Amino acid sequence: MKKLITLIVNGTPSQLAVEPYRPLVDVLRDDLRLTGTKKGCGHGHCGTCTVMVDGLAVNSCLTLAVDLDGKKITTVEGLTIDGQYHSLQKAFIQEGAVQCGFCTPGIIMMAKALLDENPTPNEKEVREAIVGNICRCTGYAKIVKAILSAAEGR
Repeated sequence: MKKLITLIVNGTPSQLAVEPYRPLVDVLRDDLRLTGTKKGCGHGHCGTCTVMVDGLAVNSCLTLAVDLDGKKITTVEGLTIDGQYHSLQKAFIQEGAVQCGFCTPGIIMMAKALLDENPTPNEKEVREAIVGNICRCTGYAKIVKAILSAAEGR
């Protein structure tokens, strides 16, 4: 039986009727058509589905949408404001940290959560923050460099 909930996604309230077992990633992608959040493993191991709920990074594949009634959700699409990329998005482009791009939205959202909590992390702190985000294309060097660059405001 569906339950009526309101999600505030990227600042916009949306009222939805969702099944109690549906993960947030499916609601974001299928119902709200926000496909920046990727669906990877479905078990919380890869981090591709990372979004922010009330300012905290969560794996949206493990989070039931019905549990988020009234919560503020930020996806990678919500970082771009008036067509202007967020500093993290710019840094990923400038540093060449995007390869296939599948993991990128989740890593950017985890990095956003890190920089919101710690605006000046060191390399070790960045690496620890993204440990749950798997990238199969790189050795993470450019990703770490991009996050540090965004933190420095370059």
